This record gives sequence, structure tokens and C-alpha cells, in this order.
Amino acid sequence: MRDENPTSLAPLITYLLVGLNIAAWILIQGAGMSAEVLANAVCAFGAIPAEITGSAEGFRAVELAPDLPPCVLGGLTTEALLTSMFMHGSWLHLISNMWFLWIFGNNIEDSMGHLRFLAFYLIAGVLAAVTHIVMAPTSPVPMVGASGAISGVMGAYLLLYPRIRIQTLFFFIIFIKVIPIPAWIVLIWWFVLQVFSGVAAPVDGGGVAFWAHIGGFVAGLVMVKLFENRQLVAARRHRVQLSPFEVAHRGWW
Repeated sequence: MRDENPTSLAPLITYLLVGLNIAAWILIQGAGMSAEVLANAVCAFGAIPAEITGSAEGFRAVELAPDLPPCVLGGLTTEALLTSMFMHGSWLHLISNMWFLWIFGNNIEDSMGHLRFLAFYLIAGVLAAVTHIVMAPTSPVPMVGASGAISGVMGAYLLLYPRIRIQTLFFFIIFIKVIPIPAWIVLIWWFVLQVFSGVAAPVDGGGVAFWAHIGGFVAGLVMVKLFENRQLVAARRHRVQLSPFEVAHRGWW
């Protein structure tokens, strides 16, 4: 539901990323109102492994779903590594991703500064997509979604704030309760589920790109120390509240 981790900086880049994803969903993907518009956007801007690796020979089109028009190959190649992370497959896909981005992204931005966080997010998203492509190099199915980049943010959160409590909603038959759980338990459990699902699921078919989640998470763990701003982390530890002027003046962008 949320974390117990207040921020010092206004999360400008987190706001921007959420806004860009919503804008792409509405303006480019038609908010999912038209199956044809949605399918065309996914095909045009999604990352298709077979196209990126040059293995698309013999494929002219791939059926995404029985009620959707076929996806005609021949669109973006390496550029799709970036554009795909702003595309989504449904309202639920978009809302769940943006919810996770908001819960974890503002604190990681708070520890890196605005521009460092933006670079970190985009690089994690690209590495997540590359991981999926390495695991399924001949797949003609487009991959879309911000979850690979957000997985990188979650990996960074695990390393920086493992003891922060996450208010987690539990359902058990008619029992519903919000329980605070340390972030390390939530995030490691989530990662383990991705690994088991990635091993069990066919990587070249449709559905969830589990290996993108795995690759993004590992990338976040590896990169976080390269991107963290030690002054900002120290300020967080002392609960220093910073104004935008102070942030710009101290070069914490």
C-alpha cells in the first residue's frame, strides 16, 4: 500500500515518469478504448526480440490475442528498448506499475537527486529489456511496460532501505488486514517469485516478461552505489528537509 519512508526532496522525476506513462497510455495507446489502436501502439513501440536480434526472418506478423489485429513486424529496433518502457497492455498493467513506481521511486530519487535518478531508471529499464531479449532472442512477441525499470528501483530500495516497513494489504478468504512488513522481506519474496516464474514460464511466449523483472532488479542492486548521492543519503539519515534552492545550489541534481 505504502512505505514508512518520508522524503526530503520533491520527487520531480517520479512525477514526470508517472505523467509520461499516463500520457503515452492515453495519447498513443488510446487508453485501451480501441483494440486496434492499442495493438498498433504495442507493435510500433514495443521491444520485439526477434527484430532487435535480426532473427525475424520468416515472421511477418504475430497474433497477440484472438480479439486483436495481428502485430506486423518491421517497426522500431534498438530504439524500442526505451519506448517500450512507456507502453502498457491494460489499465491494470499501468496502474499497478505506477503504484509501485510511486511507492519506491520517490525514496530512490531522494537518495540520488533528480537527474541521477532519471539516468538510473532508464538504464535499468534498458538492461531489463536486454535480459529478456537474451533469454528469448527469437521471440516475435512485443514486450511493453515500465516494470523492468521499476524492478531496478526496487533492487535499489532493497540495498538502501531494507528495514523500512512496507504497509502491505493481505487477503485470506474474508480476512483483510494491512500489516507492516520490513522491505527486505517484501522485496526478496517478490524477487524469488519472479525467479520461480521465469524458470517455469516459456520465455518466448506471451504473458509476463519475468526475466525482464529479474534483470532490472539485479541491475538496480549493482548500479545503486554508482548513482547514490552520499550527501543526500547523509541528509536523509539526519532528516534534513531541503528546499529546491538548496538542492540546486549544492549541485544535487
